[in-house]
Amino acid sequence: MADLLQVEGLSAGYGEAVVLHDVSVSLQQGQTLALLGRNGTGKTTFMNTLAGATRQHGGSITLDGVALHKVPLHLRAAAGIGWVPQERNIFKSLTVDENLTAVARPGAWTPARVYEMFPRLAERKTNLGTQLSGGEQQMLAVGRALVLNPKLLLLDEPLEGLAPIIVQELLRAIRRITREEGLSAIIVEQHPQAILAISDVAAVLDRGTVVHADTAQALLDQPALLDRLLGVAR
Repeated sequence: MADLLQVEGLSAGYGEAVVLHDVSVSLQQGQTLALLGRNGTGKTTFMNTLAGATRQHGGSITLDGVALHKVPLHLRAAAGIGWVPQERNIFKSLTVDENLTAVARPGAWTPARVYEMFPRLAERKTNLGTQLSGGEQQMLAVGRALVLNPKLLLLDEPLEGLAPIIVQELLRAIRRITREEGLSAIIVEQHPQAILAISDVAAVLDRGTVVHADTAQALLDQPALLDRLLGVAR
């Protein structure tokens, strides 16, 4: 099967500061990649680079045959990127419904399907972004990325700072999006076991370089290795 995403020799950062060094990863259609690593190892920079929000110093990014590294930030969504950054970046002065309908593109994912997946949002259609809880804002950020009908969904720490009940709700939604709907995704997360359990492949970054790549199940089966790579308890 041909790769949906090919990243080869990627170097990128902010201004003259280079954070990523010669990073190469690939992802097949329908696969989910868990991108792991300690804080400050370049995970968010990698996601931001795919979305077009950093300065690329070298290498190439190809998404479904398109040279994504040549596509400017404001056209990355049209090129197939659905991005949920750490900051969520919802339109807080708009209602939930306006957030979804303002960016929706033709395709299988519609605002109605987002409401079906996240009933909390359906109940708050007319609420402004400022009137939502952190968990509801995260659901809206995911929903807004989905209605772009992307080829690749980028989720940067989607569970961070959320109550356990919301974490479980989001995990179920992410599993549905990736496993049942078959949308390719890259997920950065500080809860490795939770994300590895719903991923196909995994890559670990350290100091801006890929230091380990394997199937997600292989990492789950080696807790000592996971602990050594991430410095986390099982």
